[in-house]
Amino acid sequence: MIAVRAREIPPFIVMDVLERAQVLETQGEEVIHLEVGEPDFETPACIKQAAARAMTEGKTHYTHSLGLLELREAITEHYQHKYGVSVKPENIIVTAGTSPAMFLIFAALIEPGDEIILPDPHYACYPNFIRFLGGRPVYVPVREENGFVYEVEEVKKAISPRTKAVLINSPANPTGMLTPPEVIKELAELGIPLISDEIYHGLVYEGKEHSALEFTDNAFVLNGFSKAYAMTGWRLGYLIAPSAFIRPMQKIQQNFFICAPSIAQYAAITALKEAQPDVERMRAIYDERRKYLFSALKEMNLAPKRPPQGAFYFFINVKHITTNSYRLAFDILEKVRVAVTPGIDFGKRGEGFLRLSYANSLEDIKEGLKRLKTYLERYAG
Repeated sequence: MIAVRAREIPPFIVMDVLERAQVLETQGEEVIHLEVGEPDFETPACIKQAAARAMTEGKTHYTHSLGLLELREAITEHYQHKYGVSVKPENIIVTAGTSPAMFLIFAALIEPGDEIILPDPHYACYPNFIRFLGGRPVYVPVREENGFVYEVEEVKKAISPRTKAVLINSPANPTGMLTPPEVIKELAELGIPLISDEIYHGLVYEGKEHSALEFTDNAFVLNGFSKAYAMTGWRLGYLIAPSAFIRPMQKIQQNFFICAPSIAQYAAITALKEAQPDVERMRAIYDERRKYLFSALKEMNLAPKRPPQGAFYFFINVKHITTNSYRLAFDILEKVRVAVTPGIDFGKRGEGFLRLSYANSLEDIKEGLKRLKTYLERYAG
């Protein structure tokens, strides 16, 4: 008999879309990919060269379960330089991507029945981690007219004796919007621990990203190298946590994951120290795509009220077409060969939206929008 938790975990719908698109491609179809949040850039050369050196020098063995000290020191320097906050290397755990970091945090925080407050819409996997570990996600609506940002009074109403943390994702997936610093400050003042997913920091085009650690020490920070450094396949992230939680999470890391990949860790040291010009180059190209996409979507009456401020997503309202975003996304894929993500992947309040990723070339984005316009004219009347 299959365990209930394995049987009942929901699929990650964007992967269902991607996999159907890949089937079509094996049949000779040309699909435009606007569904996946994966940079289309090569990992910067200096990072690849550092990995090659690590392999040549035989640095291919297990590392400390917390991660290489030199990498953790580089992360502390990064947070001091970027945010003006002091982080100790011993408060950092390097992980094989931010997904294991989430697992460690929720495993250390949640007893069965405990609650984590999430925005709705939200990154699709958050509630699945929480439920898998016996917790309960509690959703607070974030609304399009309010920039998809928490209203603190609504967060207060959601707090119960079982609340263990409030999760922030800024810039956010799927909306690309920033949480203003005054809102982070107000949330920190509630006295509930914050979980701050900062994986899209470094990819901001309007305003400035802020770390939760600027406002409180009572925070768990998630970050990594996948997005800003175009290192998705390297599987490297990290978490920063209060001292009391480090040893318990370290023990979980030792048992479940042992350590993060050694070669990726050596490469990440170089990423933090040398790759900032590459990050800025990629950020500027994303911004060009963002501006084009906003303008083009405006002409199609699909643009959000304001352009996303960060990450590489547009979350567009299609309720005037349908309230079944899953069926719409697959129909668009089948009819015009454009892959987009249905909003229902991101929670109940994501229904009636589609997420479009601009982590693709401007040429492909233009072609994708041309096909999407054809779909609207032929099939969505």
